[in-house]
Amino acid sequence: MLIFGSPYIGEEEVAEVVATLRSGWIGTGPKVKKFEEMFREYVGAKHAIAVNSCTAALHLSLLVSGVGPGDEVITTPMTFCATANAILHTGARPVFADVDEATMNIDPGQIQAAITPRTRAIVPVHLAGRPCDMERIERLARTFGLLVIEDAAHCIEGRFHGRKIGALSPLTCFSFYVTKNLVTGEGGMVTTEDDEFAARIKMYALHGLSADAWQRFSDKGYKHYQVVFPGFKYNMTDLQASLGIHQLPRLERFLARRNDIWRRYDEACCDLPIRTPAPPEPDTVHARHLYTIRIDPEECGKTRDQVMGELHERGIGTGVHYTALHLQPYYRERLGYREGDFPNAERIGCSTLSLPLSAKLTDQEVEAVIAALRSCVRVPVGA
Repeated sequence: MLIFGSPYIGEEEVAEVVATLRSGWIGTGPKVKKFEEMFREYVGAKHAIAVNSCTAALHLSLLVSGVGPGDEVITTPMTFCATANAILHTGARPVFADVDEATMNIDPGQIQAAITPRTRAIVPVHLAGRPCDMERIERLARTFGLLVIEDAAHCIEGRFHGRKIGALSPLTCFSFYVTKNLVTGEGGMVTTEDDEFAARIKMYALHGLSADAWQRFSDKGYKHYQVVFPGFKYNMTDLQASLGIHQLPRLERFLARRNDIWRRYDEACCDLPIRTPAPPEPDTVHARHLYTIRIDPEECGKTRDQVMGELHERGIGTGVHYTALHLQPYYRERLGYREGDFPNAERIGCSTLSLPLSAKLTDQEVEAVIAALRSCVRVPVGA
């Protein structure tokens, strides 16, 4: 079985984890600090604060921005539930805006239509690694006095008009989950230019203590701390950072490999009755996190789920990214959304599937994915 989202873990990561275990320092310590500095330099941001997930990064970013009960935050229904949940955990209300059907990213025109006097922030999601139209989103934010917090869980390598994702908005959140382009098992990062945001996120992430564990138990002697906020247990550990400090230098090489696989998929799918991803927009770098195809039963003769089932029978794991979030039971019941509210997201959500896309894949495995797909979705007769 070719597992969907299997990460590339090298011997350097294994050795670093072992060295961390032998060091006796496995919590938040020097390797987290090193990983933060490496990531800060990679993105080109003033601050990078490591946490234990992108969900935590989003929650903390919203909190330090002052988002709270009675506020509204606009985001996309074409995302994982963590994006909306982080908003709900602040007491604010997630307000969805439909997506562009070609890019699958949030439509700035729909954002503007969703703005109300209660709107406090916009959380664009760079779905599958494709940067959102940040120029239009930034213009809306300036016009209406809103904060932009980017969900860049899929977009570590992304660039928009020559600017690195992570160095565009007041706050940007990244994921290092096991299926992501950079893997620490679980983990996340917030980047920002704002000194106060950075200091508060670091404090909120570790119980609201005035000094983190590395500062309290160092070779300089014990330092007393104060609790200045009822914080959270969101800190990254040195075990996680041990993976990150070796994954990060390989990012661009891994991106080049995923670009190669992407081109091969494009070539192999061009005559099939399916829809392949739209090309990247001019002057952007697509992070190539997910290769998503769309299955229309009228064009293909099969449903998306039928194709997924047949691929599974042939040993190929796939994913769905995502079922439109407003149709999930909780958000329908809690927020009052219903079918038909966001038609583009709904059409995408019931037709999309993601093929394996990892730097770990061999050429033989890529060809196995293609052969399985072509056996499930045949070229139309007479084509």
